[in-house]
Amino acid sequence: MDRDENFHFRILEDIAQDLSGDINFPTCLDAAVVVRNTLKDANVSLEKVAQVISVEPLIASKLLRLANSIPYNPSGKPISDLKAAISRLGFEAVRTTSLAVAMDQMLRSRQLEVFANLAKLTWEHSLQVAAISRVLARRLGRVNPDEALLAGMVHDIGIFYLLYRAAKYPAYQEDQAAVVELVVGWHESIGESLLHLLGLPERIVDAVRDHERPCGTDTPFSLRDVLYFANLLAGGKFEWLPGAPAAADSETLDQDRARYADLVAEAEDDIRELQAALAA
Repeated sequence: MDRDENFHFRILEDIAQDLSGDINFPTCLDAAVVVRNTLKDANVSLEKVAQVISVEPLIASKLLRLANSIPYNPSGKPISDLKAAISRLGFEAVRTTSLAVAMDQMLRSRQLEVFANLAKLTWEHSLQVAAISRVLARRLGRVNPDEALLAGMVHDIGIFYLLYRAAKYPAYQEDQAAVVELVVGWHESIGESLLHLLGLPERIVDAVRDHERPCGTDTPFSLRDVLYFANLLAGGKFEWLPGAPAAADSETLDQDRARYADLVAEAEDDIRELQAALAA
Protein backbone atom coordinates (compact mmCIF):
# COMPACT_ATOMS: atom_id res chain seq x y z
CA MET A 1 0.00 0.00 0.00
CA ASP A 2 1.41 3.41 -1.00
CA ARG A 3 1.37 6.05 1.72
CA ASP A 4 1.86 9.77 1.21
CA GLU A 5 4.46 11.71 3.16
CA ASN A 6 1.82 13.05 5.56
CA PHE A 7 0.44 9.63 6.52
CA HIS A 8 1.95 9.72 10.04
CA PHE A 9 1.26 13.42 10.63
CA ARG A 10 -1.93 13.04 12.66
CA ILE A 11 -0.64 10.52 15.20
CA LEU A 12 2.69 12.32 15.60
CA GLU A 13 0.89 15.64 16.15
CA ASP A 14 -1.40 14.01 18.73
CA ILE A 15 1.56 12.43 20.53
CA ALA A 16 3.50 15.72 20.51
CA GLN A 17 0.56 17.42 22.24
CA ASP A 18 0.32 14.53 24.69
CA LEU A 19 4.03 14.67 25.58
CA SER A 20 3.92 18.44 26.11
CA GLY A 21 1.01 18.27 28.54
CA ASP A 22 -0.46 15.71 30.90
CA ILE A 23 0.75 12.55 29.24
CA ASN A 24 -1.77 9.81 28.65
CA PHE A 25 0.17 6.96 30.25
CA PRO A 26 -1.36 3.51 30.27
CA THR A 27 -2.59 2.81 33.82
CA CYS A 28 0.12 0.22 34.44
CA LEU A 29 2.85 2.81 33.85
CA ASP A 30 1.27 5.17 36.38
CA ALA A 31 2.21 2.72 39.15
CA ALA A 32 5.82 2.66 37.99
CA VAL A 33 5.91 6.47 37.99
CA VAL A 34 4.68 6.55 41.61
CA VAL A 35 7.40 4.10 42.67
CA ARG A 36 10.12 6.01 40.81
CA ASN A 37 9.01 9.37 42.24
CA THR A 38 9.13 7.91 45.75
CA LEU A 39 12.66 6.61 45.18
CA LYS A 40 13.86 10.00 43.90
CA ASP A 41 14.19 11.09 47.52
CA ALA A 42 17.72 10.10 48.56
CA ASN A 43 16.59 9.99 52.19
CA VAL A 44 13.43 7.96 51.68
CA SER A 45 12.96 5.24 54.30
CA LEU A 46 12.55 1.54 53.64
CA GLU A 47 9.19 1.74 55.42
CA LYS A 48 7.94 4.47 53.02
CA VAL A 49 9.01 2.51 49.93
CA ALA A 50 7.31 -0.64 51.23
CA GLN A 51 4.15 1.35 51.97
CA VAL A 52 3.99 2.74 48.41
CA ILE A 53 4.67 -0.62 46.77
CA SER A 54 2.16 -2.48 48.95
CA VAL A 55 -0.61 -0.49 47.22
CA GLU A 56 0.45 -2.12 43.93
CA PRO A 57 0.04 -5.87 44.63
CA LEU A 58 1.38 -6.98 41.25
CA ILE A 59 4.67 -5.12 41.71
CA ALA A 60 4.87 -6.34 45.33
CA SER A 61 4.38 -9.98 44.31
CA LYS A 62 7.04 -9.75 41.59
CA LEU A 63 9.52 -8.23 44.05
CA LEU A 64 8.91 -11.07 46.50
CA ARG A 65 9.37 -13.61 43.70
CA LEU A 66 12.63 -11.96 42.62
CA ALA A 67 13.94 -11.72 46.20
CA ASN A 68 13.38 -15.46 46.60
CA SER A 69 15.06 -16.37 43.30
CA ILE A 70 18.45 -18.10 43.28
CA PRO A 71 20.57 -15.03 42.35
CA TYR A 72 19.26 -13.08 45.36
CA ASN A 73 18.63 -16.00 47.71
CA PRO A 74 21.43 -18.56 47.27
CA SER A 75 20.80 -19.93 50.78
CA GLY A 76 17.30 -21.00 49.78
CA LYS A 77 15.71 -19.40 52.85
CA PRO A 78 12.43 -17.84 51.66
CA ILE A 79 11.06 -14.51 52.84
CA SER A 80 7.45 -13.32 52.68
CA ASP A 81 7.82 -9.80 54.08
CA LEU A 82 7.84 -7.02 51.47
CA LYS A 83 10.18 -4.80 53.49
CA ALA A 84 12.69 -7.63 53.78
CA ALA A 85 12.42 -8.27 50.05
CA ILE A 86 13.14 -4.62 49.22
CA SER A 87 16.08 -4.62 51.61
CA ARG A 88 17.52 -7.75 49.99
CA LEU A 89 17.08 -6.47 46.44
CA GLY A 90 18.07 -2.83 46.89
CA PHE A 91 16.31 0.24 45.54
CA GLU A 92 17.82 -0.04 42.03
CA ALA A 93 16.31 -3.48 41.54
CA VAL A 94 12.99 -2.13 42.83
CA ARG A 95 13.08 0.66 40.23
CA THR A 96 13.89 -1.78 37.45
CA THR A 97 11.29 -4.35 38.49
CA SER A 98 8.49 -1.80 38.80
CA LEU A 99 9.13 -0.60 35.25
CA ALA A 100 9.50 -4.16 33.94
CA VAL A 101 6.17 -5.15 35.46
CA ALA A 102 4.51 -2.06 34.00
CA MET A 103 5.86 -2.78 30.52
CA ASP A 104 4.87 -6.44 30.78
CA GLN A 105 1.34 -5.40 31.75
CA MET A 106 1.18 -2.96 28.87
CA LEU A 107 2.15 -5.83 26.58
CA ARG A 108 -0.80 -7.84 27.91
CA SER A 109 -3.32 -5.00 27.75
CA ARG A 110 -6.38 -5.27 25.54
CA GLN A 111 -5.40 -2.05 23.79
CA LEU A 112 -2.42 -3.82 22.24
CA GLU A 113 -4.26 -6.94 21.09
CA VAL A 114 -4.31 -5.75 17.50
CA PHE A 115 -0.49 -5.54 17.52
CA ALA A 116 0.09 -8.46 19.90
CA ASN A 117 2.80 -10.05 17.76
CA LEU A 118 4.79 -6.81 17.36
CA ALA A 119 4.48 -6.07 21.08
CA LYS A 120 5.63 -9.59 22.01
CA LEU A 121 8.65 -9.39 19.71
CA THR A 122 9.56 -5.98 21.14
CA TRP A 123 9.34 -7.27 24.72
CA GLU A 124 11.43 -10.37 23.96
CA HIS A 125 14.03 -8.14 22.33
CA SER A 126 13.98 -5.78 25.33
CA LEU A 127 14.59 -8.65 27.76
CA GLN A 128 17.49 -9.88 25.64
CA VAL A 129 19.07 -6.43 25.48
CA ALA A 130 18.61 -5.97 29.23
CA ALA A 131 20.24 -9.30 30.07
CA ILE A 132 23.15 -8.84 27.63
CA SER A 133 23.70 -5.29 28.93
CA ARG A 134 24.02 -6.60 32.48
CA VAL A 135 26.42 -9.38 31.46
CA LEU A 136 28.59 -7.01 29.42
CA ALA A 137 28.66 -4.45 32.24
CA ARG A 138 29.70 -7.15 34.72
CA ARG A 139 32.48 -8.32 32.42
CA LEU A 140 33.87 -4.84 31.77
CA GLY A 141 33.55 -3.51 35.32
CA ARG A 142 33.14 0.09 34.15
CA VAL A 143 29.34 0.38 34.22
CA ASN A 144 26.87 -0.48 36.98
CA PRO A 145 25.24 -3.80 35.91
CA ASP A 146 21.85 -2.91 37.43
CA GLU A 147 21.83 0.41 35.60
CA ALA A 148 22.78 -1.37 32.37
CA LEU A 149 19.91 -3.80 32.93
CA LEU A 150 17.45 -0.93 33.36
CA ALA A 151 18.73 0.87 30.24
CA GLY A 152 18.27 -2.32 28.22
CA MET A 153 14.80 -2.87 29.61
CA VAL A 154 13.53 0.59 28.59
CA HIS A 155 15.59 1.27 25.46
CA ASP A 156 12.61 0.58 23.17
CA ILE A 157 9.86 1.97 25.40
CA GLY A 158 9.06 4.33 22.53
CA ILE A 159 7.92 1.34 20.46
CA PHE A 160 5.47 0.22 23.14
CA TYR A 161 4.02 3.70 23.40
CA LEU A 162 3.70 4.06 19.63
CA LEU A 163 1.93 0.69 19.40
CA TYR A 164 -0.36 1.68 22.27
CA ARG A 165 -1.33 4.90 20.51
CA ALA A 166 -1.47 3.46 16.96
CA ALA A 167 -3.98 0.84 18.13
CA LYS A 168 -6.54 3.66 18.41
CA TYR A 169 -6.24 4.60 14.72
CA PRO A 170 -8.09 2.42 12.16
CA ALA A 171 -5.55 3.29 9.45
CA TYR A 172 -2.82 1.53 11.46
CA GLN A 173 -5.00 -1.36 12.56
CA GLU A 174 -5.39 -2.27 8.89
CA ASP A 175 -1.79 -1.63 7.81
CA GLN A 176 0.97 -3.33 9.82
CA ALA A 177 3.63 -2.14 7.38
CA ALA A 178 2.69 1.44 8.28
CA VAL A 179 3.07 0.60 11.98
CA VAL A 180 6.56 -0.81 11.40
CA GLU A 181 7.48 2.31 9.42
CA LEU A 182 6.19 4.46 12.28
CA VAL A 183 8.12 2.71 15.06
CA VAL A 184 11.38 2.44 13.10
CA GLY A 185 11.33 6.14 12.29
CA TRP A 186 10.12 7.62 15.57
CA HIS A 187 10.71 5.27 18.51
CA GLU A 188 13.99 6.84 19.65
CA SER A 189 12.83 10.45 19.93
CA ILE A 190 9.50 9.52 21.52
CA GLY A 191 11.20 7.06 23.86
CA GLU A 192 13.60 9.81 24.97
CA SER A 193 10.66 12.09 25.83
CA LEU A 194 8.92 9.30 27.74
CA LEU A 195 12.01 8.51 29.81
CA HIS A 196 12.37 12.17 30.76
CA LEU A 197 8.74 12.21 31.89
CA LEU A 198 9.23 8.97 33.82
CA GLY A 199 12.09 10.63 35.69
CA LEU A 200 14.88 8.27 34.67
CA PRO A 201 18.46 9.47 35.23
CA GLU A 202 19.92 11.60 32.45
CA ARG A 203 22.71 9.08 31.77
CA ILE A 204 20.10 6.41 30.94
CA VAL A 205 18.19 8.82 28.70
CA ASP A 206 21.47 9.74 26.95
CA ALA A 207 22.30 6.06 26.41
CA VAL A 208 18.87 5.30 24.97
CA ARG A 209 18.86 8.36 22.70
CA ASP A 210 21.31 6.95 20.11
CA HIS A 211 21.36 3.25 20.88
CA GLU A 212 20.96 2.30 17.21
CA ARG A 213 24.05 4.25 16.04
CA PRO A 214 27.57 2.73 16.05
CA CYS A 215 29.50 4.00 19.06
CA GLY A 216 32.84 4.15 17.22
CA THR A 217 34.84 2.27 19.85
CA ASP A 218 36.23 -1.25 20.05
CA THR A 219 35.86 -1.44 23.82
CA PRO A 220 32.72 -0.16 25.58
CA PHE A 221 33.50 2.48 28.19
CA SER A 222 30.12 4.05 28.89
CA LEU A 223 26.53 3.01 29.47
CA ARG A 224 25.74 4.17 25.94
CA ASP A 225 28.49 1.89 24.53
CA VAL A 226 27.21 -1.08 26.53
CA LEU A 227 23.64 -0.51 25.33
CA TYR A 228 24.77 -0.19 21.70
CA PHE A 229 26.61 -3.53 21.72
CA ALA A 230 23.85 -5.29 23.67
CA ASN A 231 21.18 -4.05 21.26
CA LEU A 232 23.29 -5.17 18.32
CA LEU A 233 23.85 -8.63 19.77
CA ALA A 234 20.11 -9.01 20.39
CA GLY A 235 19.26 -8.18 16.77
CA GLY A 236 19.88 -4.45 16.55
CA LYS A 237 18.87 -2.52 13.45
CA PHE A 238 15.52 -4.34 13.71
CA GLU A 239 16.53 -7.75 12.37
CA TRP A 240 13.99 -9.08 14.90
CA LEU A 241 11.10 -6.98 13.51
CA PRO A 242 9.32 -8.40 10.40
CA GLY A 243 9.08 -5.87 7.60
CA ALA A 244 11.77 -3.51 8.90
CA PRO A 245 14.30 -2.23 6.32
CA ALA A 246 17.74 -3.87 6.19
CA ALA A 247 20.65 -2.02 7.78
CA ALA A 248 22.82 -0.08 5.33
CA ASP A 249 26.13 -0.38 7.23
CA SER A 250 25.96 -4.15 7.69
CA GLU A 251 29.74 -4.74 7.43
CA THR A 252 30.49 -2.44 10.38
CA LEU A 253 27.64 -3.94 12.35
CA ASP A 254 28.83 -7.49 11.69
CA GLN A 255 32.31 -6.58 12.94
CA ASP A 256 30.92 -5.00 16.11
CA ARG A 257 28.61 -7.97 16.68
CA ALA A 258 31.44 -10.49 16.31
CA ARG A 259 33.48 -8.71 19.01
CA TYR A 260 31.16 -9.81 21.82
CA ALA A 261 29.18 -12.63 20.20
CA ASP A 262 29.95 -15.00 23.08
CA LEU A 263 27.87 -12.82 25.42
CA VAL A 264 24.61 -14.04 23.88
CA ALA A 265 25.00 -17.54 25.32
CA GLU A 266 26.35 -16.13 28.59
CA ALA A 267 23.23 -13.99 28.99
CA GLU A 268 20.77 -16.88 28.64
CA ASP A 269 20.59 -17.45 32.40
CA ASP A 270 19.93 -13.76 32.96
CA ILE A 271 17.14 -13.80 30.38
CA ARG A 272 15.52 -16.80 32.08
CA GLU A 273 15.83 -15.04 35.44
CA LEU A 274 14.03 -11.96 34.10
CA GLN A 275 11.29 -14.05 32.52
CA ALA A 276 10.80 -16.03 35.74
CA ALA A 277 10.59 -12.88 37.85
CA LEU A 278 7.85 -11.53 35.59
CA ALA A 279 5.92 -14.79 35.26
CA ALA A 280 2.41 -14.92 36.57
